Amino acid sequence: MTDQGNNNQNISRNPFAALFSSLADAKQFALGQKQQEHSKPPLEDSGDSQSESENSVSDSIEDNDDSVAEISRSFRSRQELCEQLNVNHMIQRIFLITLDNSDPSLRGGNGIPSRCVFLEEMAADLDGQDWLDMDSIEQALFSRLLMLEPGNHLIYMTSCNAVNLSADRDAGDKCAVPYLYACYQRAKEEVTKVPEKLLSFAVHCKNLIVSNARTVLLTPEIYISQNVYEQLLDLLLEGVNSAQLDLVVEFLDEVIAGLLTDQEVRTFGEVMVPVFDIFQGRVKDLDLCQLLLYSYLDVFLYFSQQKDIAKVLVEHIQPKDPSNGLQYQKTLLGTILNISCLLKTPGVVENHGYFLNPSRSSPQEMKVQESNIHQFMGQFQDKLHLILKNLLQQSSETRHLLLSWLGGCLQANTGRTKIWANQMPEIFFQMYASDAFFLNLGAALLKLCQPFCRPNSPKLLTFNPTYSALGELSEDERRNRNVHARGLDKETCLIPIPPQQNVEFAQSYSLLTENLILTQLTLHIGFHRLHDQMVKLNQSLHRLQGSWREAQLSGGPAAEQLREQFEHLMTVYLSTKAAATQPAMLQNCLNLQASCASLLVQVGLNNQGPEHIPLRFPLPPLNNSHLCYVPEFFVDNLGDFFIFLRRFADEVLETSAESLEQVLNFITMFLGNVERMSNPHLRAKLAEVLEAVMPHMEAAASGTTQPIMFQRQRVFCTYCHAPCLAEALMTVFVDIEFTGDPHQFEQKFNYRRPMYSILKYMWNTESYRESIKRLATYASENLEAMNPPLFLRFLNLLMNDAIFLLDEAIQFLSKIKVLQLERDRGAWDDLLPDARREKESSLQMLGQLGRFHNIMSNETIGTLAFLTSEIKGIFVHPFLAERIISMLNYFLQHLVGPKMGALKVKDFSEFDFKPHQLVSDICTIYLNLGNEENFCASVPKDGRSYSPTLFCQTARVLKKINKPGEMIVSFSLLADKIKSLADRHQQEEETYSDAPDEFLDPIMSTVMLDPVILPSSNVTVDRSTIARHLLSDQTDPFNRSPLTMDQIRPNEELKQQILQWLAEHKKEIQQMGPSG
Repeated sequence: MTDQGNNNQNISRNPFAALFSSLADAKQFALGQKQQEHSKPPLEDSGDSQSESENSVSDSIEDNDDSVAEISRSFRSRQELCEQLNVNHMIQRIFLITLDNSDPSLRGGNGIPSRCVFLEEMAADLDGQDWLDMDSIEQALFSRLLMLEPGNHLIYMTSCNAVNLSADRDAGDKCAVPYLYACYQRAKEEVTKVPEKLLSFAVHCKNLIVSNARTVLLTPEIYISQNVYEQLLDLLLEGVNSAQLDLVVEFLDEVIAGLLTDQEVRTFGEVMVPVFDIFQGRVKDLDLCQLLLYSYLDVFLYFSQQKDIAKVLVEHIQPKDPSNGLQYQKTLLGTILNISCLLKTPGVVENHGYFLNPSRSSPQEMKVQESNIHQFMGQFQDKLHLILKNLLQQSSETRHLLLSWLGGCLQANTGRTKIWANQMPEIFFQMYASDAFFLNLGAALLKLCQPFCRPNSPKLLTFNPTYSALGELSEDERRNRNVHARGLDKETCLIPIPPQQNVEFAQSYSLLTENLILTQLTLHIGFHRLHDQMVKLNQSLHRLQGSWREAQLSGGPAAEQLREQFEHLMTVYLSTKAAATQPAMLQNCLNLQASCASLLVQVGLNNQGPEHIPLRFPLPPLNNSHLCYVPEFFVDNLGDFFIFLRRFADEVLETSAESLEQVLNFITMFLGNVERMSNPHLRAKLAEVLEAVMPHMEAAASGTTQPIMFQRQRVFCTYCHAPCLAEALMTVFVDIEFTGDPHQFEQKFNYRRPMYSILKYMWNTESYRESIKRLATYASENLEAMNPPLFLRFLNLLMNDAIFLLDEAIQFLSKIKVLQLERDRGAWDDLLPDARREKESSLQMLGQLGRFHNIMSNETIGTLAFLTSEIKGIFVHPFLAERIISMLNYFLQHLVGPKMGALKVKDFSEFDFKPHQLVSDICTIYLNLGNEENFCASVPKDGRSYSPTLFCQTARVLKKINKPGEMIVSFSLLADKIKSLADRHQQEEETYSDAPDEFLDPIMSTVMLDPVILPSSNVTVDRSTIARHLLSDQTDPFNRSPLTMDQIRPNEELKQQILQWLAEHKKEIQQMGPSG
């Protein structure tokens, strides 16, 4: 028998061998102990008595039985032997490493893993030691981590040779971080399972793993061919995907704690920044609808939740050039905010994953795609909100850094709101962050504001507008006072700060104040431009669609090119619309804007108490009002949003009646109140907002359902301040006549366009109609008041607009007809290409102008038609009667008289020219006022356009356009009545033809019936003449001095002379008789 066989036999007979699971384990342990004995230095005399006992044991063992002697000498108890073996096995189970390369059949079970990495070099260095203990594990783990290909050193630990890929993968993992994490999990399991006497060893192993993980991250350069930072990110990603993020976080928390205590080699920030950079590189190319994106967002959520990582993160995202808006988009947070369904490169639809080939898709398919995008957007923006919320809830320093980033970002991107920026896109995209960036940032901030976005929330009243008046502050002041928005003191506010008013700044501002201002500023910088783009895209699509259809009919090669352009533009439009109409975002924005409307009403009421107070009229006077600190963009945002809803998401307005009531209160207070909102352009915009939120009853387009209006109708019909709202509308109608802007004349027509729709709706609702009639009655009773009554000024301007607009429309239509005739007769065929293009451009421009003026003139005449149905007295007063009559006759002359041929363009509908409707409305006005004798008597006085023939022609046109017989008969009778009055008037004209010049009005050249003296020029004019002039211009027409009706003086002496002359002249005529 060999020496090895003898040893095996002797060991098997040793009583201690029963402690081992197998003969191999016993032999292994004996050899190890022998080596240890040889390596130990001799003990001193004063040493432990244990060595003496061991020597005594060894003397009792046969000299030739080495193995038995070693075992007997080394172990005094079963517990020590078990402990050593169990520690070895535990290390193998945790780290999947071994020094034992013996025959697997000689090993027992006892929880040994099926595969381990054999540490060959270390086993050789230890001169045959084939077990691991607490003294050797640190070296063993370090050796294992440095292996380039640990999978090449795998050995079977049991006699089972079945293929086990999972075991091979776990033991042979060559990536340091995931390997250590797996070891950590196995160590945790051992901690819960091992006996108490082995617990300290298991805990030591767990701590050793954490320590080595820290070393790996601090010295990544020694781990060749490994990117430990990628491994760390992948570990987090795997934790998210396997729903085991909590386990990963537990491991990382311990590692981070170690990193924070040892920052000599690398700071914690230097460890995390490479992870952030890798994260950013991966995320920037992901699409909104990729599921992988949401796994990365969950990882980012962890970054925002872990206080130490969060601090490094907000430090890392601070841009190198804070004044460049685009730099914020290039940060890690900016990269995430830039993800959306909008085009990544403006104008480039290639590789865009949404709404491709829209003309080949059904509306239902596009609706499904939009709904899918909205679902992903909702998840995406919810996570963005949680990220920002987590960062804001971290330490005060982390919160300060994040808010500083936001404040700097908004200031650097304020140029997005400038007109030039939108006209120069190539410069815009090099200087500013994208629409997607601001859309997502706005959505996240809106969600942060929701806790206080209830119209009557007492929290709203803690908002302090003086925040906006603060100038430059130091960094410490910004941190201590919670002021991070910059440049707000340069913003225009609702009213100027009164010279005598001192600003009382707060020592510190609430997070609500800062949240609200940062959110509104974000919407101002981002949403406004997106809305403007959608409007322009919509207009371009309509024009392009018309050109495409024309090209299809002509069959030219341009049709396919136009189709491609249409497809391209439609993709951009649908993607933009999907991004801007996410339902949850719109609802959050609606909540915010309604709450801000409520808040501004309270500020306008000077409410500085803890509870909301109801709105009542008349309004209290302003005393030290905070409105002078509220930036105008608060109101701009509100207006933009509701106008946007009206155009692109009308159904949202029906869902929140309470919000609409708050908006109506806001409009009623500010629309006509120059003391509370000094900018007339902004107040005119509120009229557009009012049109947007009110029910609109026009017929739905073919193929679409009529929108539901029930809630809006209920709110408008039951609105308690209806009379004040109607008065406010007329006030702003008048105020925008003189805005001080060099383009005020052209602007006023656009501003008044929505007001006509509102007036029409109000007139059809009893509460509003009665309030308008009361204003008219007051005006009739106070025509000569120092300040002309509101309704009188409104009517004067309404007629001015009607005269100008319809006259302009007639001129444009005449020019259009000439150009159309030239083109149809071939006069353009011989022109040079440039000349022909000039003609076509001229025709297109005239068409647009003609269409606009036709639309507006239709509205003005239509408004006069319904107003005269129940308001008559003021219309038939001499102040207005002659003007309205001359206007109506002039238009009839062009619409039904000999000049009508000049207006017969090819397609009336193309230019919104509705001659039938205009004739009908003009006749309606005549019939409404025809019962008033004074009015009828004034019709023949219009020497420019009236003739009996004109009214006969009008009656024939009414028959031709199939108007009701009752209307035709009534108009014919009126025409006869006016004809008889015309005959009488002609006789009077002949009577007065030789009146002295001093009896004639210097402006109208008619005999004055009520002469008055103008105080500054001392000129005498007729009262009705100067009254009409002062409605539009409160100056003396002869020297431009300020003038009001209360300043004029009756010229009684001249009046008596005129009356005497008239009486004598009439008497002479009567004496002469008919023959005279």
